[in-house]
Amino acid sequence: MAKLDSPWKAKVLTLFPEMFPGLLGLSLAGQGLEAGSWALEAVDIRDFAADKHRTVDDPPFGGGPGMVIRPDVVSEAIDAAAGADPSLALIYLTPRGRPLTQARVGELARGPGIVLLCGRYEGLDERVLDAHGLDEISLGDFVLSGGEAAAIAVIDACVRLLPGVVGAPESLIDESFENGLLEYPQYTRPREWRGRTVPEVLVSGDHEKIKAWRRHQAEAITRERRPDLWARYAGGDG
Repeated sequence: MAKLDSPWKAKVLTLFPEMFPGLLGLSLAGQGLEAGSWALEAVDIRDFAADKHRTVDDPPFGGGPGMVIRPDVVSEAIDAAAGADPSLALIYLTPRGRPLTQARVGELARGPGIVLLCGRYEGLDERVLDAHGLDEISLGDFVLSGGEAAAIAVIDACVRLLPGVVGAPESLIDESFENGLLEYPQYTRPREWRGRTVPEVLVSGDHEKIKAWRRHQAEAITRERRPDLWARYAGGDG
């Protein structure tokens, strides 16, 4: 595949640049990276510290445990990463952010790229968020030791939607969340395994019945496991 003139870009601001590309250098994402479908840059926040010890954090005003990332240091890193690409989406990965959705992933994948700020310690000085207008995003109601794992997840979710990365684009259509529902069950050979058989409808050759069965299964699974998604879907928002 020929390299694109302007590939989708992912810039990651981190205290641990050696974590990248990591998983992003493998499988479909890695193939797309090598082919030039997207580009990755890991920016070391410590490079923007002013002292010889490359200090990036300080105790929080008002007291409390842990340390907070300094606004002056991280702001310099943001300016360096986003200055040359002002059209890139600026994102801070934090448990207090808005939950990431497949719809938001699609928006990011259709844009020119993203700048992801990975938090550490007790978090980031609030003034940086206000000054740069960072979009705060969360992967869920849990806490990670840092934003790097979350950054890899966000980038992977976006990259697989880029043209040419997934070999069969039609395989993206019926995935979970694409139609407001969780995905239906999948089966393959052998037809019987450990006393369990494949549902007869899937080997019937009747494509309309198969389509209806899959839809019914997707609806049932969504209703049971994600009542929040089901409520939106049943209400006509899905």
